[in-house]
Amino acid sequence: MDGVVTRTAAVHSLAWKRMFDEYLRARGGAHGGAFEEFTHERDYRGYVDGRPRYQGVDAFLRSRGIGLPFGTPGDPPGRETVCGLGNRKNVHFNRIIEDEGVGVYESTVALIHELRSRGLRVGLATSSRNSAVILGRSRTAPLFDTVIDGLVSEKLGLKGKPAPDIFTTAAHNLGVPCARAVVVEDAVTGVQAGARGGFGLVIGVARENNGEELRQNGADLVVSDLAETNLDEIARLVRARRAGLSLPTP
Repeated sequence: MDGVVTRTAAVHSLAWKRMFDEYLRARGGAHGGAFEEFTHERDYRGYVDGRPRYQGVDAFLRSRGIGLPFGTPGDPPGRETVCGLGNRKNVHFNRIIEDEGVGVYESTVALIHELRSRGLRVGLATSSRNSAVILGRSRTAPLFDTVIDGLVSEKLGLKGKPAPDIFTTAAHNLGVPCARAVVVEDAVTGVQAGARGGFGLVIGVARENNGEELRQNGADLVVSDLAETNLDEIARLVRARRAGLSLPTP
């Protein structure tokens, strides 16, 4: 969803930065440590992007040598637990969305319309727990035949990316074997998940000039935007993979 369908990846990054910088400043003041800001390139992409919210909190904190109790998803945003910090991030995220709205990638929406017009089913698999809000505000909810998000993952006990659970569950709900399904992802953990799930094709969308990184982690095709490919090309690549042929290097 974020970074492929909707222009909300940057919003998530900003919300994480606001939350973690506030927390790290306060913690440094209380414990006498120096403040080291949360950065997009090192911290968001390295520890948070694509992961379930609380898993991302824990991964980043551990990278800074900070261990907190996990808490519960119902923890208030002010509580110093993994869940409390994750919920505080969500407060920031919702404020930004309320102020700025939700944009979409028109090329992605156009491709989805083409898929659906030709009888193909489309599912959304995301780590986000905000999918209902984002899809509603972007008016993209009707595009998807199934949605597997962070809330569904919690209910079903699915593992977060880079495990393939959310993608394999979406494929199951669509009634499509993974080997005949295509995963489209902009996060490294997402293309890793697609590769591990045995999908027919994994497309990496390199929004941040990270095409080589996506390719090295399992993307069969890398584009900077989905306008660079089309349904016929995607179908050709899926057939080539099923036939055991080598795909051309993008």
